[in-house]
Amino acid sequence: MSLRLKPHERGFYPLFAEAGRNIEAAAGNLAALMASHPEGRPALATRVKEAERRGDELTREVLLKLNSTFVTPFDREDIYRLATSLDNVIDAIEEAADRIVLYRIGALPSRLVTQCDTLCRAARCTADAMGRLTTVSELGDYFAEINTLEDEADELYRDVISELLSSTHTSVGDLQDALKVKEVMEALEEAADAFETVAHTVEAIAVKET
Repeated sequence: MSLRLKPHERGFYPLFAEAGRNIEAAAGNLAALMASHPEGRPALATRVKEAERRGDELTREVLLKLNSTFVTPFDREDIYRLATSLDNVIDAIEEAADRIVLYRIGALPSRLVTQCDTLCRAARCTADAMGRLTTVSELGDYFAEINTLEDEADELYRDVISELLSSTHTSVGDLQDALKVKEVMEALEEAADAFETVAHTVEAIAVKET
């Protein structure tokens, strides 16, 4: 009795493509939240939370498919790492949105808005790449762009944290506000790092495919 191997399961590609689009939508809603008046932020935070929940669902779908598929389009550990890295991105975006609303931050420092813009660019770049995984060897522009954006995000993060730590806070309220901003910035930095992990994972896949 001969064993007939199934062709590569291509159902992973649509899931990763949707995960990319979902992250892009979450980042867009985070940007809208930052641009909104405080009273309009909870509704936008809810949209980000809905995207985070959809991200969890997509991660579960990928992992379930991984456990039930004999022949995968690329290494199983890379599929697992890619799925979890994408999930980490949207978790960090949701955490930033949640902290802004939970801490009732008023006017946001301009550098936080700039950092969010950097994340939105990384999200667009990532969504495009997730839609092109079938031609992973042609994603060199994606790796380069994410590295550039992550460098920008790191520089902004260092500048903001340095400024917060070196400032003289004249009241308990000032100190509390600084700590709130610091925690939001840390969540944004986590998202930037997670975007880079996604890119590194895809780059590793591309190397194995060549």
